[in-house]
Amino acid sequence: MHFIVCIKQVPDTSEIKIDPETNSLIREGVTAMVNPFDMYAIEEALRLREAMGGLVTVMTMGPLQAETALREAMAMGADQGILLSDPAFAGSDTWATSYTLSMALRRIGDYSLILCGKQAADGDTAQVGPGIAAHMDLPQITFVRQIERISPTGIVAARMLDDGSEILESSLPCVLTVVKEINTPRLPTLKNILEAKKKEVLHWTARDLDCDFKRLGRTGSLTRVLKIFSPPMRCQGQTWTGETKEMIQALMEKVSEAIFSAKSK
Repeated sequence: MHFIVCIKQVPDTSEIKIDPETNSLIREGVTAMVNPFDMYAIEEALRLREAMGGLVTVMTMGPLQAETALREAMAMGADQGILLSDPAFAGSDTWATSYTLSMALRRIGDYSLILCGKQAADGDTAQVGPGIAAHMDLPQITFVRQIERISPTGIVAARMLDDGSEILESSLPCVLTVVKEINTPRLPTLKNILEAKKKEVLHWTARDLDCDFKRLGRTGSLTRVLKIFSPPMRCQGQTWTGETKEMIQALMEKVSEAIFSAKSK
C-alpha cells in the first residue's frame, strides 16, 4: 500500500509579520517547522506501513527551504519526499494549494490513502485536506481520532465531533485529516536522521505537473485578503496577593460587584 502524507512548513514563531502589499506572511528569515498537526499524520502513516507494509511518501508545496520539512519527516521513517516548488505557486489560497497537491497526486497515480493534519497552524482553515478530496473526487473522513480497521480496499475510522465521535466507513483510496488524539509522534533516531540525509527528494514544478497556470498562485486563488489588523487590547486583569481565604473573599466581592453593576444597567 502507498500512504501519502501532505505536510506544510509553518513559521516557528509567535511573531508573525505580514507583507503590507500582498497581505501574506513574510517567511524570509523566519525559523520554520513542520506543521504540528501534520506530525500526527506522518506518525499514523508510519504505523500503517508497519502494520500492512508498503511505502510512505511525504509531500509539501513551498519554497526550496521546505525541503527541510521533508527531511524531518524522512528522519521519522518516511521513505521518500516530494517538494512542489515554483514561483507560480506563490500566494496560493487553500483552493489553489489543494489543486496543486491534487495534480501532484495524479502524477503519482498509485496511492491507497492520503493523510493530512486537520489544519495548518498558520492558517487554521482546515480546508486543504477536503479540497484535495474535492479536486480528485475522492471520499474523505475528517478529524479522525482512530482508525478502527483498514484493508487494501476499505477503511473504518472514528471521527471526532464536538459532543463525541462517529464511526464512518469508506472505500480506498480515501483522504483522511487527523487530530492530535490519534497518536503520539515518534522521535527520530540517530540512524534515521543520517539515512534521511541520503534519501531522495523529488522536485516538481508546475510544468512537471501539467497544471493549468490560471488555477495556480494568486491568480488561481478564489479568496483575497483585503485587510489584516491586530485585535484590540484586552483590558488589564486584576491580581490579589495574601492568604488564600483573603484572595477568595476579594474575588467573590469583585464578582458580586460586577453582577450587581450588570443588573442595574
